[in-house]
Amino acid sequence: MSLRTLILCSSLLLAACATPSSPSAPAPAGYYRVQPGDTLYRIARQNKQSVANLARWNQLADRSSIQAGQLLRVQPPSGAAKPASSGAGKPAASKPAETRPAPPPAKLDIKLQWPADGALISGFDGNRNKGLDLAGKAGDPVRAAAAGKVIYASKGIRAYGNLLIVKHNENTLTVYAHNQKLLVQEGQQVSAGQQIATMGDSGANRVMLHFELRLGTRVVDPAAYLPPR
Repeated sequence: MSLRTLILCSSLLLAACATPSSPSAPAPAGYYRVQPGDTLYRIARQNKQSVANLARWNQLADRSSIQAGQLLRVQPPSGAAKPASSGAGKPAASKPAETRPAPPPAKLDIKLQWPADGALISGFDGNRNKGLDLAGKAGDPVRAAAAGKVIYASKGIRAYGNLLIVKHNENTLTVYAHNQKLLVQEGQQVSAGQQIATMGDSGANRVMLHFELRLGTRVVDPAAYLPPR
Protein backbone atom coordinates (compact mmCIF):
# COMPACT_ATOMS: atom_id res chain seq x y z
CA MET A 1 0.00 0.00 0.00
CA SER A 2 1.36 3.42 -0.91
CA LEU A 3 2.14 6.11 1.67
CA ARG A 4 -0.64 8.31 0.21
CA THR A 5 -3.20 5.55 0.72
CA LEU A 6 -1.93 4.93 4.25
CA ILE A 7 -2.35 8.62 5.10
CA LEU A 8 -5.84 8.66 3.60
CA CYS A 9 -6.89 5.61 5.60
CA SER A 10 -5.59 7.24 8.78
CA SER A 11 -7.67 10.33 8.07
CA LEU A 12 -10.71 8.16 7.43
CA LEU A 13 -10.19 6.48 10.79
CA LEU A 14 -10.19 9.87 12.53
CA ALA A 15 -13.26 11.00 10.61
CA ALA A 16 -15.10 7.76 11.38
CA CYS A 17 -15.52 8.77 14.99
CA ALA A 18 -17.56 11.76 13.80
CA THR A 19 -19.65 9.97 11.13
CA PRO A 20 -23.26 9.40 12.25
CA SER A 21 -24.67 5.99 11.37
CA SER A 22 -27.78 5.91 13.55
CA PRO A 23 -31.15 6.84 12.02
CA SER A 24 -32.08 8.39 15.38
CA ALA A 25 -29.02 10.69 15.51
CA PRO A 26 -29.89 14.39 15.89
CA ALA A 27 -30.31 16.19 12.59
CA PRO A 28 -27.61 18.80 11.79
CA ALA A 29 -28.57 22.43 11.34
CA GLY A 30 -30.74 22.95 8.26
CA TYR A 31 -31.93 19.33 8.19
CA TYR A 32 -34.88 17.39 9.65
CA ARG A 33 -34.99 13.70 10.62
CA VAL A 34 -38.22 12.07 9.33
CA GLN A 35 -40.39 10.62 12.11
CA PRO A 36 -42.98 7.80 11.78
CA GLY A 37 -46.22 9.21 10.33
CA ASP A 38 -44.57 12.30 8.82
CA THR A 39 -45.55 13.52 5.36
CA LEU A 40 -43.57 15.87 3.14
CA TYR A 41 -46.45 18.36 3.33
CA ARG A 42 -46.37 18.36 7.16
CA ILE A 43 -42.57 18.74 7.25
CA ALA A 44 -42.78 21.61 4.75
CA ARG A 45 -45.39 23.44 6.86
CA GLN A 46 -43.41 22.93 10.08
CA ASN A 47 -40.33 24.45 8.48
CA LYS A 48 -42.16 27.21 6.55
CA GLN A 49 -41.07 25.86 3.18
CA SER A 50 -42.90 24.65 0.10
CA VAL A 51 -43.23 20.97 -0.78
CA ALA A 52 -41.66 21.78 -4.16
CA ASN A 53 -38.55 23.25 -2.48
CA LEU A 54 -38.09 20.21 -0.20
CA ALA A 55 -38.52 17.84 -3.14
CA ARG A 56 -35.95 19.78 -5.18
CA TRP A 57 -33.38 20.20 -2.39
CA ASN A 58 -33.59 16.49 -1.52
CA GLN A 59 -33.89 15.18 -5.10
CA LEU A 60 -37.18 13.40 -4.35
CA ALA A 61 -38.70 12.07 -7.55
CA ASP A 62 -41.60 10.57 -5.57
CA ARG A 63 -42.80 12.99 -2.91
CA SER A 64 -44.61 10.21 -1.01
CA SER A 65 -41.54 7.99 -0.65
CA ILE A 66 -39.94 9.48 2.48
CA GLN A 67 -39.02 7.02 5.22
CA ALA A 68 -38.72 7.24 9.00
CA GLY A 69 -35.10 8.02 9.86
CA GLN A 70 -34.40 9.72 6.53
CA LEU A 71 -32.58 13.06 6.70
CA LEU A 72 -34.16 15.89 4.71
CA ARG A 73 -32.72 19.31 3.96
CA VAL A 74 -35.26 21.90 5.11
CA GLN A 75 -33.23 25.07 4.60
CA PRO A 76 -31.90 26.28 1.24
CA PRO A 77 -28.44 25.02 0.23
CA SER A 78 -25.75 27.67 0.23
CA GLY A 79 -26.36 30.12 -2.59
CA ALA A 80 -29.94 28.95 -3.27
CA ALA A 81 -32.60 31.61 -3.51
CA LYS A 82 -35.01 31.79 -0.59
CA PRO A 83 -38.74 32.29 -1.25
CA ALA A 84 -39.70 35.94 -1.12
CA SER A 85 -42.24 37.12 1.45
CA SER A 86 -44.65 39.95 0.92
CA GLY A 87 -43.92 41.55 4.29
CA ALA A 88 -47.51 42.88 4.43
CA GLY A 89 -48.45 44.27 7.81
CA LYS A 90 -44.85 44.22 9.06
CA PRO A 91 -42.86 47.32 9.97
CA ALA A 92 -40.11 48.29 7.56
CA ALA A 93 -36.91 46.48 8.44
CA SER A 94 -33.51 48.06 8.38
CA LYS A 95 -31.29 47.13 5.47
CA PRO A 96 -29.53 43.85 6.30
CA ALA A 97 -25.79 43.79 6.54
CA GLU A 98 -24.09 42.71 3.35
CA THR A 99 -22.96 39.13 3.32
CA ARG A 100 -20.37 37.50 1.15
CA PRO A 101 -21.72 34.88 -1.27
CA ALA A 102 -20.84 31.28 -0.51
CA PRO A 103 -17.76 30.13 -2.39
CA PRO A 104 -18.57 27.99 -5.44
CA PRO A 105 -17.88 24.25 -5.20
CA ALA A 106 -14.38 23.22 -6.17
CA LYS A 107 -14.07 22.30 -9.83
CA LEU A 108 -14.39 18.59 -10.59
CA ASP A 109 -12.93 17.40 -13.88
CA ILE A 110 -14.81 14.09 -13.96
CA LYS A 111 -18.51 13.29 -14.13
CA LEU A 112 -20.02 11.46 -11.17
CA GLN A 113 -23.09 9.25 -10.96
CA TRP A 114 -24.97 8.01 -7.89
CA PRO A 115 -23.28 4.93 -6.39
CA ALA A 116 -26.55 3.45 -5.08
CA ASP A 117 -30.29 3.84 -5.63
CA GLY A 118 -31.45 4.24 -2.03
CA ALA A 119 -32.87 7.36 -0.38
CA LEU A 120 -30.59 9.84 1.39
CA ILE A 121 -30.66 9.24 5.14
CA SER A 122 -27.77 11.48 6.20
CA GLY A 123 -26.28 14.44 4.33
CA PHE A 124 -22.81 15.95 4.33
CA ASP A 125 -22.10 18.58 6.97
CA GLY A 126 -18.29 18.56 6.86
CA ASN A 127 -18.07 17.84 10.58
CA ARG A 128 -20.11 14.95 11.95
CA ASN A 129 -20.64 13.45 8.52
CA LYS A 130 -17.95 13.61 5.84
CA GLY A 131 -20.15 12.20 3.08
CA LEU A 132 -23.62 10.91 2.18
CA ASP A 133 -25.41 7.93 3.72
CA LEU A 134 -27.77 6.11 1.34
CA ALA A 135 -30.40 3.59 2.43
CA GLY A 136 -30.92 0.16 0.90
CA LYS A 137 -31.31 -3.54 1.51
CA ALA A 138 -28.53 -6.02 2.21
CA GLY A 139 -27.11 -7.16 -1.12
CA ASP A 140 -28.22 -4.11 -3.11
CA PRO A 141 -25.61 -3.10 -5.74
CA VAL A 142 -22.95 -0.51 -4.98
CA ARG A 143 -21.55 1.02 -8.17
CA ALA A 144 -18.44 3.03 -9.03
CA ALA A 145 -19.35 6.71 -9.27
CA ALA A 146 -16.81 7.14 -12.09
CA ALA A 147 -14.09 5.17 -13.85
CA GLY A 148 -10.88 4.70 -11.90
CA LYS A 149 -8.50 2.35 -10.10
CA VAL A 150 -9.21 0.59 -6.80
CA ILE A 151 -6.47 1.63 -4.37
CA TYR A 152 -7.97 0.14 -1.18
CA ALA A 153 -10.20 -2.91 -0.68
CA SER A 154 -10.25 -4.18 2.89
CA LYS A 155 -11.90 -3.99 6.30
CA GLY A 156 -8.87 -2.53 8.04
CA ILE A 157 -10.71 0.58 9.28
CA ARG A 158 -13.25 -0.78 11.74
CA ALA A 159 -15.74 2.10 11.75
CA TYR A 160 -15.97 1.95 7.93
CA GLY A 161 -16.45 -1.82 7.73
CA ASN A 162 -15.71 -3.37 4.35
CA LEU A 163 -14.23 -0.38 2.56
CA LEU A 164 -13.37 0.49 -1.03
CA ILE A 165 -11.44 3.55 -2.22
CA VAL A 166 -11.31 4.35 -5.94
CA LYS A 167 -8.78 6.80 -7.41
CA HIS A 168 -10.11 8.60 -10.48
CA ASN A 169 -7.17 10.91 -11.17
CA GLU A 170 -4.31 12.52 -9.25
CA ASN A 171 -6.74 14.77 -7.38
CA THR A 172 -9.96 12.78 -6.97
CA LEU A 173 -10.94 9.81 -4.79
CA THR A 174 -14.30 8.28 -3.90
CA VAL A 175 -14.92 6.20 -0.77
CA TYR A 176 -17.52 3.41 -0.32
CA ALA A 177 -18.06 2.09 3.23
CA HIS A 178 -20.14 -0.47 5.20
CA ASN A 179 -20.27 -2.92 2.28
CA GLN A 180 -21.45 -6.49 2.70
CA LYS A 181 -19.15 -7.96 0.05
CA LEU A 182 -16.35 -6.43 -2.01
CA LEU A 183 -16.44 -7.49 -5.67
CA VAL A 184 -13.17 -5.87 -6.81
CA GLN A 185 -9.56 -5.97 -5.67
CA GLU A 186 -6.79 -3.44 -5.12
CA GLY A 187 -5.15 -2.46 -8.38
CA GLN A 188 -8.22 -3.29 -10.47
CA GLN A 189 -9.54 -0.80 -13.02
CA VAL A 190 -13.29 -0.17 -12.83
CA SER A 191 -15.67 1.60 -15.19
CA ALA A 192 -18.34 4.16 -14.29
CA GLY A 193 -21.48 2.39 -13.09
CA GLN A 194 -19.75 -0.97 -12.63
CA GLN A 195 -20.93 -2.90 -9.58
CA ILE A 196 -18.03 -2.98 -7.14
CA ALA A 197 -19.71 -4.22 -3.93
CA THR A 198 -22.97 -5.22 -2.30
CA MET A 199 -24.58 -3.01 0.33
CA GLY A 200 -24.34 -4.12 3.94
CA ASP A 201 -24.01 -2.99 7.54
CA SER A 202 -20.35 -3.75 8.30
CA GLY A 203 -19.12 -1.13 10.78
CA ALA A 204 -22.65 0.35 11.04
CA ASN A 205 -25.88 -0.34 12.90
CA ARG A 206 -28.05 -0.50 9.77
CA VAL A 207 -27.72 -1.41 6.12
CA MET A 208 -26.48 1.60 4.14
CA LEU A 209 -23.74 2.94 1.87
CA HIS A 210 -21.52 5.71 3.24
CA PHE A 211 -20.10 7.58 0.23
CA GLU A 212 -17.37 10.25 0.33
CA LEU A 213 -15.69 12.45 -2.27
CA ARG A 214 -12.16 13.77 -1.71
CA LEU A 215 -10.40 16.38 -3.82
CA GLY A 216 -6.73 16.36 -2.91
CA THR A 217 -6.65 16.67 0.88
CA ARG A 218 -10.18 18.15 1.05
CA VAL A 219 -13.36 16.24 1.80
CA VAL A 220 -16.26 17.85 -0.12
CA ASP A 221 -20.03 17.40 -0.38
CA PRO A 222 -20.69 14.76 -3.06
CA ALA A 223 -24.25 16.09 -3.55
CA ALA A 224 -22.82 19.24 -5.17
CA TYR A 225 -21.42 17.11 -8.02
CA LEU A 226 -24.06 14.39 -8.46
CA PRO A 227 -26.85 14.70 -11.04
CA PRO A 228 -30.49 15.25 -9.99
CA ARG A 229 -32.38 12.02 -9.51
